[in-house]
Amino acid sequence: MKVTAIGADISINDVSCSHSLITNIENDIPQLIDIGAHSAALTNITGDDIVIGAFVPDDKLESVNSGIINILRKNAENLGDIEGISDNPNDAGEGISYAEAKIRQDRYPDAIIVAFDTYGGEEIVGKVADSVMKAAKGMDDVNDIGGGGVNGTLKIPGVGYVSNQTDDPVVVATVDNIESIGIVAGAMVGAAIGDQHVHLVKRGTPSFVIPRGIIMSVTAYMNGNVMDLAVPLSERMRILGEM
Repeated sequence: MKVTAIGADISINDVSCSHSLITNIENDIPQLIDIGAHSAALTNITGDDIVIGAFVPDDKLESVNSGIINILRKNAENLGDIEGISDNPNDAGEGISYAEAKIRQDRYPDAIIVAFDTYGGEEIVGKVADSVMKAAKGMDDVNDIGGGGVNGTLKIPGVGYVSNQTDDPVVVATVDNIESIGIVAGAMVGAAIGDQHVHLVKRGTPSFVIPRGIIMSVTAYMNGNVMDLAVPLSERMRILGEM
């Protein structure tokens, strides 16, 4: 079993996703169950970028990935990142973002998905995403990590190729113990928001940041259920002290 996550900018504007776009995609998500996904959801909405995630058996990865692209293409207000996908690596352009990670077969599938949207921060977002992955690597109860910045040309199973111009990365980490979700997510977020250009936002927040800016959303994807972790993590990060 794996978790797969595909992010794309298919919005008609550069800062947000319309309610109709979100609703139409959510209505089509059940199609992924029909082609073999264990569960699927619209996990992250970050500025004008969305992420569709799914828990899939290994032998269904390509067909589910292809199904996700079909949903994105069907509902796109602007083809945007979809146009960067190519069957030929030499023709690949700025395309969708991709992450996958393994899940232990004897556990309920739990994952953390971090997504980014950039407004003038394209040159640094890959490094930020990679620092998020490094923060989770080696932590207790982290099973696998995937995604991050694109170096060179990336082949996405069941989809095709995208180039290193792809600039809104997705990171996934699978977690074996539900009680470790907050610990791992907190470390991943902390690794990113230390950068002065990065802002943690609630799921669905427009990208209203001064360039050079990056916003990030973080969700717990637990056995098919999506929980926005921005609010509880921001509460935990408040400084308590004497008045």
